[in-house]
Amino acid sequence: MPETIEKTPVKLNVNGKAYARNIEPRMLLVEFLREELDLTGTHVGCDTTYCGACTVLMNAAAVKSCTVFAVQADGAEILTVEGLEKDGQLHPIQKAFGDSYGLQCGYCTPGLLISTYQLLSHNKQPSEKEIRKAIAGNTCRCTGYQNIFKAIQLAAQNKTGA
Repeated sequence: MPETIEKTPVKLNVNGKAYARNIEPRMLLVEFLREELDLTGTHVGCDTTYCGACTVLMNAAAVKSCTVFAVQADGAEILTVEGLEKDGQLHPIQKAFGDSYGLQCGYCTPGLLISTYQLLSHNKQPSEKEIRKAIAGNTCRCTGYQNIFKAIQLAAQNKTGA
């Protein structure tokens, strides 16, 4: 008979809503978001922190949710890509990415949007060097990054940060 794993209670505030669940201690934050809360905008790309598709904000800090256990996030404030839009309207950062063609297949986009949100929350007018540093943990295999830089610069110019 397989061994039963005892579940652990966790409470998180995700995109402004409180959630409480009993989960297996080994459940990753990305799995919690996708499987327990059905928030599938946060993608799983590499499972090794390399690609950044799973980037979310945890207590205002960008984290790769594929390497954070959900129990480590107990009591935390989490922001996912779904939390950017308000009242059915795209966040200005999302709009800037669309207007600047800063996405193609879209797989990396949620992580890039969250990294951009964090950057512009702390730096309303980042230099290109600061932009490069902020998204260094996000891999895009489609765009070549030029339009991503343009999108972030457009968001900053329009004062559309967080």
